[in-house]
Amino acid sequence: MKEELQVGFVGNPNCGKTTLFNAYTGAKLKVANWPGVTVEKKEGAMKYHSHRFKLVDLPGIYSLTSYTMEEKLTRQFILEDDVDVIIDVADASALERNLYLTLQLIELGKPVVLALNMMDIVEERGMEIDLHRLPEMLGIPCIPVSARKRTGLDILMHTVAHHKEKKQQIDLEHQHPNSKKSKHVHPHHSEYAMVYSDEIEDKIDAVIGRLKEAGFETNNYRWHAIKLLEHDEEIMEKCQISLKDIVPESMETQIINEKYDFIDEVIEECLVNKSQKAAATDKADRLLTHPVWGVPIFLGIMALVFFLTFTVGDFLKGGFEVALSYISDACYNGLHAMNASPVLISLIVDGIIAGVGGILTFLPNIFILFLALAFLEDSGYMSRVAYVMDGLMGKLGLSGRAFIPMLLGFGCTVPAIMASRALEDVRDRRRTILVTPFMSCSARLPIYVLFSQMFFKEHAMWAAYSMYVIGLLIAILVAFVMHKANKKNAISPLLIELPEYKTPNARTIFIYVWDKVKDYLTKAGTTIFIASIIIWFLLNFGTHGMVDDMSESLGAAIGKVVAPLLVPAGLGMWQVVLALISGVAAKEVVVSSFGVIFGIANINSQAGMDSLVASLAGYHFGALNAYALMIFCLLYTPCAATIGVMKRELKSTKWTLFAVCFQLVVAWLAATLVFQIGSLFI
Repeated sequence: MKEELQVGFVGNPNCGKTTLFNAYTGAKLKVANWPGVTVEKKEGAMKYHSHRFKLVDLPGIYSLTSYTMEEKLTRQFILEDDVDVIIDVADASALERNLYLTLQLIELGKPVVLALNMMDIVEERGMEIDLHRLPEMLGIPCIPVSARKRTGLDILMHTVAHHKEKKQQIDLEHQHPNSKKSKHVHPHHSEYAMVYSDEIEDKIDAVIGRLKEAGFETNNYRWHAIKLLEHDEEIMEKCQISLKDIVPESMETQIINEKYDFIDEVIEECLVNKSQKAAATDKADRLLTHPVWGVPIFLGIMALVFFLTFTVGDFLKGGFEVALSYISDACYNGLHAMNASPVLISLIVDGIIAGVGGILTFLPNIFILFLALAFLEDSGYMSRVAYVMDGLMGKLGLSGRAFIPMLLGFGCTVPAIMASRALEDVRDRRRTILVTPFMSCSARLPIYVLFSQMFFKEHAMWAAYSMYVIGLLIAILVAFVMHKANKKNAISPLLIELPEYKTPNARTIFIYVWDKVKDYLTKAGTTIFIASIIIWFLLNFGTHGMVDDMSESLGAAIGKVVAPLLVPAGLGMWQVVLALISGVAAKEVVVSSFGVIFGIANINSQAGMDSLVASLAGYHFGALNAYALMIFCLLYTPCAATIGVMKRELKSTKWTLFAVCFQLVVAWLAATLVFQIGSLFI
């Protein structure tokens, strides 16, 4: 007997599978790719009484037909790996749609437990599921759970632990017409949940006989026979037997239809009051996914997100500013009292505290942004955005599938680029990776907040919000131009599940937001910390040692070489150039660099912003320059982490360098265009 049970979580996308998985494992997850394949699986561990479980969260799929990479890998994992029990997570509020995968999993011959998730939504709709009849018809345990409310979790694992060696746990009791009319030689209605028509069952028996005659050995002849009837390429190659006299052409369509006929019977017998109450989701979608109003509503919702990010975030950041000012003064006075050298004092106060501390004061804004995005994601709205944008992008000759990575780019460009794996065509993937960095990630938010508040005052929120809209428009425009330049004009359709709207789960949101905040703090303690020291060093040392005048420093020398190139964009200051170069390490470093360059310890405070505005005014740097700078930061070369992921996903140094240079050119052109046109009116 194994000491540890391996349990695979399988289910349709948006069925709550990952939420249920997280409820068991919390944030202690291990995310890895299958060997040689860029499709992720998550692993976690837990204990239940005397049992230890290794939980594996497999990719969300709709079937095991082996069309997509996710379907192939999930099927392979279940068939070949040492999986003891399959937990089939089904959205109980959409049971009819989810049962197709359930029937396929049962046919695999592994122990299956059906987790009926979202039972709270079923109750809200006034529906009921007959939990006695459903197991009788499927032959497997059916456990009601709510991952959102964390109910039914113990009984689900109790069932898994005690049914690990049973492929069919419950006596089948079929009452549908086929069981009475069947003239098939075997009483399959007492053996299998899914029984087909006599024609198909006779062919299944014939194929099984042929497999045994050929000496093919397997623990599940029936499943292999069904796959051969469907002309499944992988199984046909594996079995290597001739079946043209039995199955001259694929019977996949007929098999699918009969599965859905059985599902209709299950729903008829097991789901009560199905149409008694209209789904709130359908009502909301009439407006939120409207072909005309869908896009304006999305833009309005994002405007609200930025309103909250500015108003609530600015309200909270006051405490951070006071704390930073206290720490800065305390360090300065303490180091003076210890007779520390001016170099050390400058490094700690003007370099580290000004750089890292200045970034930390933006934490409230970052927190509100991620909280809002997590709320929209967990409520089910973000899937609607991709669906709505598919119509617009389709008119531009683009696939809506490309918008999903772009949408993720609002949070972080790294996972957004990784999401481009879902695009099967290599050219579509390259194009998506090229434009995804144009979406405003959270790392750029401190730049927008700082410069919009300094130069646009009461219109700061709209100035920052415009960056997100401009980034989206430029990404779509560039992708469209590249599509037209491409000889291949076939568009892959967007197939996406629109989940039920639901009240966001507090635990899921906490895990999401905490991971993002933790990443932000980690970056502040590592990348930004090191970058701040490097910037301080470049500003305080020249070719002959330490300098008193920053204009004679190494940093100024570097900036002055590049500055003439940015004059047309209104950014021809060596200080701005140096800050932009430092932003390649991490976009937040642009802000911390301004703090270090101009010697402002608390750059996000009102006094710090006033001081920076005064310093920049001496270089004739005003609102138009600031807006051009924001545009440039929006579009130019992404951070080092993103470049690394681009290299890994593109598997080409040439394409990675092209992407980096292309984004730099687009940023220069856009910033120059804004500054030159703006100069005509200002």
